Amino acid sequence: MDIDLFINEVQKLGIEVSNDKLQKLEKYYELLVLWNEKMNLTAITDKKMVYLKHFYDSLTLTKVIDMTEIDNLCDIGTGAGFPGIVLKIFYPNINLTLVDALNKRIIFLNEVIKELELENVETLHVRAEEYAKNVREKFDVVTARAVSSFNTLLEYSIPLVKDGKYFIAMRGSDDTDNSLNALNLLNSKKIKAECFKLPIEKSDRTIVLVQKIGKTNLKYPRKFSEIKKNPL
Repeated sequence: MDIDLFINEVQKLGIEVSNDKLQKLEKYYELLVLWNEKMNLTAITDKKMVYLKHFYDSLTLTKVIDMTEIDNLCDIGTGAGFPGIVLKIFYPNINLTLVDALNKRIIFLNEVIKELELENVETLHVRAEEYAKNVREKFDVVTARAVSSFNTLLEYSIPLVKDGKYFIAMRGSDDTDNSLNALNLLNSKKIKAECFKLPIEKSDRTIVLVQKIGKTNLKYPRKFSEIKKNPL
């Protein structure tokens, strides 16, 4: 995905693309490639593919929610900062929290935040289930672009969400068919699953919008060993 196509596709999402935002993305790409030589941040380093599979893909979250109405967002298992950092570049109004279990990624993210001069961004080196045990109902949106099962992500994320607000999972295919029990136990409901294909390569993507509809039982999330042994 070259820059012109990126701009065109992002505009189709209803998102303004300014020179300042493009400059920040370019710096982000440069830092990603530079730091990737020292640590494993991503298997994708080709510029056109980064713009497609990381930058554009991160912005597709806007297919299910209006980011201009969001005050704060938590990105769990953020890795190299997708989708959180990209969303922050395009929606500087949001207060962003980035959670990751590997400290080396947090060090990288802190450098990105510094170099891109991003404000109101908090980075946390902590496992998602440990964070969610202590921080309850804080966020308008919690998102995860992760490989964990959908039910596992629900248990990590829903406790962090304000009552009435949203968890948004960024998936490949729609793997939510067996999630009704988990949704019920966590006082939440699936609003929609937006299925589409990425431009150019046409790989499957699904954005799942879940709304929290009541308080989460304090027993959730359980310890990682329990979640892994007996998923909801």
